[in-house]
Amino acid sequence: MAPVFSHGDLRLYLLSLLDESPRHGYDLIQALSDRTGGTYTPSAGTIYPRLAKLEEEGLVTKTVDGRKTVYEITPAGRAEVAARADDLVGIEEGLADSVRLIADEVRGSVREAMKSLRADLAAATQQEGRSAPRSPRSDDPRVLSREQLQRADTALNDFRAQVRTDLRTFVARGGTLAAAVVDDLTAALDAAARDVTRSLRR
Repeated sequence: MAPVFSHGDLRLYLLSLLDESPRHGYDLIQALSDRTGGTYTPSAGTIYPRLAKLEEEGLVTKTVDGRKTVYEITPAGRAEVAARADDLVGIEEGLADSVRLIADEVRGSVREAMKSLRADLAAATQQEGRSAPRSPRSDDPRVLSREQLQRADTALNDFRAQVRTDLRTFVARGGTLAAAVVDDLTAALDAAARDVTRSLRR
């Protein structure tokens, strides 16, 4: 997955955020998450070293406000933001493209998982009643139903485990799960549930 910010771009973008208003570190992290639609939430280990470097360069200052450290841009920092206005436009455009690509990748993965689930459910419905040779009791509809219920439970549990693992791995590797992806997942699950309900009512 491509990084959201190219080398050096995050530094300038932090300066532009501080040019809007003084902020503490968490506020900067939240602002970056908000500006990227939740697809990029940097860690404190990413933000604070860059803020320390900007302070060393005389581009920002910091003051302690209670338990929070507030960062404020200096005149030199404002001058750099103004001088690099064209670079900031390019960063904003590249940021929008990167965010769209990341969101598309995650949505695509979720859609593929949903398609696979629907296909498995359809195949299970078509195969009903055509399983391995049955014992004398297997003609009892209640026994057959319990067998198919067990198959359905297994399929659902396998699917849940796989998608949960994929989502947790994505977030653990630094990805941010956008609300739109969860919305797609919820909609696809609702659609699959409706398909099953329609099959049961036939």
